[in-house]
Amino acid sequence: MLSLLGACGSDSSDSAAPLQMAARGDPLQGQRLITQFQCGSCHAIPGVPAARGVHGPSLQAFGKRSYIAGRVPNFPDALEQWLMAPASLVPDTAMPGMGVSREEARHMAAYLGQLE
Repeated sequence: MLSLLGACGSDSSDSAAPLQMAARGDPLQGQRLITQFQCGSCHAIPGVPAARGVHGPSLQAFGKRSYIAGRVPNFPDALEQWLMAPASLVPDTAMPGMGVSREEARHMAAYLGQLE
């Protein structure tokens, strides 16, 4: 799912990134969902077994990034929207919609937000 968050990672990592997501969802549940949606088939994701994808960017230190897909400010609501419907934020993205619900997105965002 985070498959092709590729656009998502675009190298904007900035220590002033706005993410503070752990309180919005359960990072452990998010980690399980990221595994379930097979996000690691496209992304390398710390803490997710077998997540060694190379088609999308690595999601290491995602919580420190200022932008999603190099274009969208990396705030909790935006990341949740990105996980549910990436093309609604970046129409030409390669990141596919994976049928993630709002609740699932909240947990997944919490996991990604704590990656430093």
